[in-house]
Amino acid sequence: MLDPSALFDSAAARSLDARASALAGDGGWSLMAAAGKAAWQCLLQHWPDARHIAVVVGAGNNGGDGCVLALHALQAGRQVSMLTLPGTSPSTALSARAAAELARAGGCSTPFDGHLPSADVIVDALFGLGLRQAPRASAQAVIEAINAQAAPVFALDVPSGIDADRGSAPGAVVRATLTLQFIVAHRGLHTGEGLEHAGQCELATLPVPADAWGGVHAAADYWQRDRLPGLLPPRRRNAHKGTSGHVLCVGGNHGSGGALLMTAHAALRAGAGLASLATRAEHIGAALARLPEAMSHVVDCTADLQALLQRASVVAIGPGLGQDDWAQALWRDARDSGKPLVVDADALNLLARDPQALPQAILTPHPGEAARLLETTPAAVQADRFAAATALAERFHAVVVLKGAGSLVAAPGRRTTVIGAGNPGMAVGGMGDLLTGIIAALRAQGLAPFEAAAGGALLHGLAGDVAAADGQRGLLPTDLLAPLRRLCNPDPVHA
Repeated sequence: MLDPSALFDSAAARSLDARASALAGDGGWSLMAAAGKAAWQCLLQHWPDARHIAVVVGAGNNGGDGCVLALHALQAGRQVSMLTLPGTSPSTALSARAAAELARAGGCSTPFDGHLPSADVIVDALFGLGLRQAPRASAQAVIEAINAQAAPVFALDVPSGIDADRGSAPGAVVRATLTLQFIVAHRGLHTGEGLEHAGQCELATLPVPADAWGGVHAAADYWQRDRLPGLLPPRRRNAHKGTSGHVLCVGGNHGSGGALLMTAHAALRAGAGLASLATRAEHIGAALARLPEAMSHVVDCTADLQALLQRASVVAIGPGLGQDDWAQALWRDARDSGKPLVVDADALNLLARDPQALPQAILTPHPGEAARLLETTPAAVQADRFAAATALAERFHAVVVLKGAGSLVAAPGRRTTVIGAGNPGMAVGGMGDLLTGIIAALRAQGLAPFEAAAGGALLHGLAGDVAAADGQRGLLPTDLLAPLRRLCNPDPVHA
């Protein structure tokens, strides 16, 4: 049985398609027929009143899927407009058969002439799986026309222009309202540009025999809210603050005390038994007034930090830290303490200056910080977020949370996890400070590094989604604190 949390790469998808076709003994026609029928049923479910459907088809098998959908639409009495790329014809035996079946039923196609007909739904069946280069000029013109019109766009398998493995867009890309994936869920649709352009994603598993799955493995895992109960069981009746861990939050340089305060607040709301602040003297008064539950300490030199490090279960370092001599001294002491670390913000920038393995650490870079750690550019990181997350994990021997749309969690020897939560409203300063505190709290409560990182990123995203119910624009990091507490208690009472 297919694991609903599994995401696959294009090699696995192609292998399954080929094996299923070989087992069926019909060259793959039954699978294409099933895909086209599933697509038609999906279209009917979402747009039952659509009377005029425009289907834009390419030369390959994705275009064949579109032809089968169009055939069902014609048979259901709908008006269908078929458009092809100029100068192209079906390039595979399956797509040619699908086009011939459609023609026998009275369907006809016309080359795209720069304009799309007015339609209730536009079906994108141009390229599908496996595109690795920018679409050519003729295809780019079609894609731009699709994106310029007002009707909803239904993409078959993959929005045309998206690299389904990397989640990036090498050129023009269709912005879909809904994408129906075939056989398996594609990892690239759940992060970066893939997440931006796929819209709502659904899956049609199709009739793939069990024998076709031998040796086929997922490329990533997809974590959603149903993961929480297994990560966060109810506390034992005899629990006390010592059993829930002590998070030491280090940072808050001149003018940046708020960042560290949010980290500590998030750690407490995520269940840490104790939280301490190690910061500049100027921030102590505000910390005591705003968060009396945290123990606030002035740290002027490394000697002040040593005693605090000894008592800590986990050290969260980086929010508001800065990069001056004070920051560098605190970073070195925390780094060399042997304590589990959650490393964010300027601590990541200091690590980039002097790279070294941190096997006890969880790193939480955004793409800019990841680029500095990898000595590359943010654009290169975003072009292949999976490769970047894996490279970071291997370079620093650490668990890595690569933040962004569709955050990724990677670790040496582990399958990457994609976080299925979060929203654009969370793109505001301070959100990462909360994430640092949440992950540190889970680590302090006994979760293993990978589970603490992935669970923390999931909690963070889910809290952001709850908080964004009142609107994404204007969302503040502190708006997440109330839903965070509720989400940290995923038992029947709080479900």
